[in-house]
Amino acid sequence: MSKLKRKSAAKKRFKITGKNKIKRSRAYRRHLLTKKSSKAKRQLRKGCYIAKSDERRIANLLR
Repeated sequence: MSKLKRKSAAKKRFKITGKNKIKRSRAYRRHLLTKKSSKAKRQLRKGCYIAKSDERRIANLLR
């Protein structure tokens, strides 16, 4: 049986932390930024973690 490859799309979007949590970047940060307040844009800069319900699904794509 051949080796399974990890999904490159997931590899580019998610990172696994030291405590095996999965980090992602926030949405709504790509375009239409003139409408958004500075505060909103600043808060969108920070990453966040994947929802508990999605962890298993995303982890399968990364491993």
